[in-house]
Amino acid sequence: MKLPQAAAVVGAGAWGTALANLLAKKGLQVSLWVYELELSDIMVRMRENVLYLPGVHLHERVEPCADLRAVVSDKPMVVLVTPSQVLRSVVARAAQWFAEGTIIVCCSKGIENETLMLLPEVLDDLLGRRLAQDTAFISGPSFAREVAEGQPTSVVVTGRDMRIVEHVQEGFETENFTLYGNPDFIGVELCGAVKNVIAIAVGICQGLGYGYNARAAIITRGLGEMMKLGTAMGANPLTFSGLAGFGDLVLTCTSGLSRNRTLGERLGRGEKLRDIFSSVHTVAEGADTAKSVKNLALKYSLDMPICNQVYGVLHEGTPIEGFVSDVIAHDKRHDVGRVQLT
Repeated sequence: MKLPQAAAVVGAGAWGTALANLLAKKGLQVSLWVYELELSDIMVRMRENVLYLPGVHLHERVEPCADLRAVVSDKPMVVLVTPSQVLRSVVARAAQWFAEGTIIVCCSKGIENETLMLLPEVLDDLLGRRLAQDTAFISGPSFAREVAEGQPTSVVVTGRDMRIVEHVQEGFETENFTLYGNPDFIGVELCGAVKNVIAIAVGICQGLGYGYNARAAIITRGLGEMMKLGTAMGANPLTFSGLAGFGDLVLTCTSGLSRNRTLGERLGRGEKLRDIFSSVHTVAEGADTAKSVKNLALKYSLDMPICNQVYGVLHEGTPIEGFVSDVIAHDKRHDVGRVQLT
């Protein structure tokens, strides 16, 4: 399969901009769709995404543009990097201009709130089986700024057709950006969504002034909740111990660069959700994903106390005081499940 010479990147947040630069440095001509017309004009003029990735020079082969049709038309590869809750509306507009045989690479993370669909299901619904077969999904531990700076990064790529997965691996891989294939697209996508909710919990813990012991407990128990939901939905349990699961969870829960952990930390310090959202340009996906995870837990009759407690704090006005003791002491009898002692 021949590597593309051009690509469209749909979404000019930090991650979309970093990926556009990465592909351009590999020799592709990249059209980058920018939602905000004013930002698009600034990026053309200054060669920098001053809003989402300041200080990083935009490669000469990246062409910012606010015209979605012009960006995606006739491109052999389209990379989707929008917030998960607007993915459906953006792709519904863009799909009419996709070329025959276009490879779709989705780099968004999340669960659609209205339908509880994972993003592969959303694209199936929009694109039909033919284009869905030609779709791959990239997830895993990857902060945009570090990728933009060329720092070593390893991620996971998944999809239904491993030939497409291998093609995307070859198309994106650089000396410092490594992609590992995994056929478990349910597990990979679920990990990428739920880890953001756990990161908010860790941030709340830190904002309340608790130490590393409590944070370690929440990360570990949170991983257990991710695995519980994934198993119920048909994921491979081994995926949760890999880069898409444990790797992304650790990164998102332990770094100050994490938008979701920062959101939780500010909540833990007593700030109101509406005030936090009004003060930032970037999206903390975990706030919306908490709704989906809460409803999936109900759908599958699962006990997920950490995710449920985060949902309560974000969307039901649950008091922040007692958050850590509530989630850690929820079930004191068993660590990794019931064990038969002999």
